Amino acid sequence: MPKMKTKSSAKKRFKFTGSGKIKRKHAYKSHILTKKAKKRKRNLTAFTTVDKADEKSIKKQLLA
Repeated sequence: MPKMKTKSSAKKRFKFTGSGKIKRKHAYKSHILTKKAKKRKRNLTAFTTVDKADEKSIKKQLLA
């Protein structure tokens, strides 16, 4: 049986932290930025962790 391939889309979007949590970028920072406040755009730049409810499915995609 061949090896399971990692989902390429997940590989590009998520990274593991040192403690094993999954990092992700915020949405809504790609276009139509003129109407968004500076503070909002700055806060969308930072990384955040994936929600507990989604962790299982993302790990399955990354570690397949």
